[in-house]
Amino acid sequence: MAQNDRSSGLNRRGLLLGAFAATTVAAAPTYSNAFGILRGAGDIRRIKMYSGRTGEKIDTIYWIEGNYIKDAIDEINFFMRDWRNNKVRGIDTRTIDIMSASHNLLDTTEPYMLISGYRSPETNAMLRSRSSGVAKNSRHLVGEAADLRLSSRSVNQMYRAAAACAGGGVGRYSSSNFVHMDCGPVRSWGR
Repeated sequence: MAQNDRSSGLNRRGLLLGAFAATTVAAAPTYSNAFGILRGAGDIRRIKMYSGRTGEKIDTIYWIEGNYIKDAIDEINFFMRDWRNNKVRGIDTRTIDIMSASHNLLDTTEPYMLISGYRSPETNAMLRSRSSGVAKNSRHLVGEAADLRLSSRSVNQMYRAAAACAGGGVGRYSSSNFVHMDCGPVRSWGR
């Protein structure tokens, strides 16, 4: 029997090494692991933010066991609206996922301070006229970006957490004390 196990490549040591290798691959730092989610174990995703501009707060579970919760996503979309003119646009759930995963990696209970979510074309044009750091075709215009701050974490810590997700663009704005996260192509910028 032992001879048959060896010839087929199946033996106790081979099985243990295979199990170890599979565990190692599964534990590798990837975007999906950033959520700290184990499939079938009551998976949830949550986002906590407040707005210094409107005074509003949000703390919601927006995804449970593979399904986005429509009412929670609608609440997030409204929260992340252009506060200057109250225009609402759907925020890409990939951006929300990056924000949530980054927050989990930072191991803090402090909610994000939302600096900017969706920006209407009028707001983006106004901001561009005041600053060279505002992109003409910003991902904020299509609901794919967020600018966020945490008082308990540095810009560099937030930047590294978002970059570890490898889910989109991450911009470091140290002088303004915020990090940009978006679901566009993977790229990074800033100091």
